[in-house]
Amino acid sequence: MNGNMSTPQKILVIAPAWVGDMVMSQTLYKTLREQHPDCIIDIIAPKHSGPLADRMPEIRNFIELPLGHGELGLKIRYQIAKGLRGEHYDQAIVLPNSFKSALIPFFAKIPKRTGWVGEMRYGLLNDARPLDKQKYPLMIERFAALAYPKNHKLPEQLPWPTLTTQAADVEQALAKQNLEKSQQRILALCPGAEFGPAKRWPAEHFAQLASTMLQQGWQVWLFGSPKEQPQADIIQRETQNQCVDLIGKTSLADAIDLMACGSAVVSNDSGLMHIAAALEKPLVVMYGSSSPGFTPPLSKQVRVITLSLECSPCFKRVCPLEHLKCLQDLPPQQVITSLQELLA
Repeated sequence: MNGNMSTPQKILVIAPAWVGDMVMSQTLYKTLREQHPDCIIDIIAPKHSGPLADRMPEIRNFIELPLGHGELGLKIRYQIAKGLRGEHYDQAIVLPNSFKSALIPFFAKIPKRTGWVGEMRYGLLNDARPLDKQKYPLMIERFAALAYPKNHKLPEQLPWPTLTTQAADVEQALAKQNLEKSQQRILALCPGAEFGPAKRWPAEHFAQLASTMLQQGWQVWLFGSPKEQPQADIIQRETQNQCVDLIGKTSLADAIDLMACGSAVVSNDSGLMHIAAALEKPLVVMYGSSSPGFTPPLSKQVRVITLSLECSPCFKRVCPLEHLKCLQDLPPQQVITSLQELLA
């Protein structure tokens, strides 16, 4: 490491591309800061991760990687790396397991390049570690372990992600949507899941939940990307357009700040679920094709609901048996009861 102890360690992290994984990567930044309070942490990630980085006080600089998912972009990576050589980082930590994600630290000539042994990365990483998945079942454990020397025992309790929002940003996000902070309690619903339909609780079930909460005097706000518009349309149709439909109408930054206004969140296993947990909102999550065993919502106020059928978790994007019983058979009343227990 840096021989001069008066200069804080400078660490470059190649962050994950998925929203949920990016939220969970904050555990690494917090762990690094716990060990080296003065260390400087910069991260490289796709543009959409910027709003998350802005809400993580541990990060100094966010460096945008202007490449699409799965794109090699050798020339672009080389140019970014060349521009970073003058930063004189002491260490790079590479979170994705791909070959291409280890290229920038190598081209930038960062002396210590840490990561798990992934696709053919010997040489690119000089601190490459074989991953024992049994030892580190959780994604946050796999991230945090890279903050320590090889084979170092992890602490009993790792720091969980906590996104910080600023009052001025929240006010601005509300104003953009012509919303104001009301005395009514707000339920945020996240009916989508980027990964695929096998992770989505049926929109009709979300609509029943919304109707019940609206009758109890709550406001219901719908969150998601433009892809979730079909689910939003069903929910709005079944609730006579009584919900506030924010689906596809907000940037990720605004979605985070608006969700911060919520009194509770109900979500599928998705990126927005991890954001809700990191905002420390009371949260109910329905699991279908995926498992809470690897990337659970990290919050004290959470209820995870899964029917634990023989065929789940299958980890498929679309139900291979074409019945989606794992979510179809999960009744709205069970979610409502869990939500009431949580709020009690």
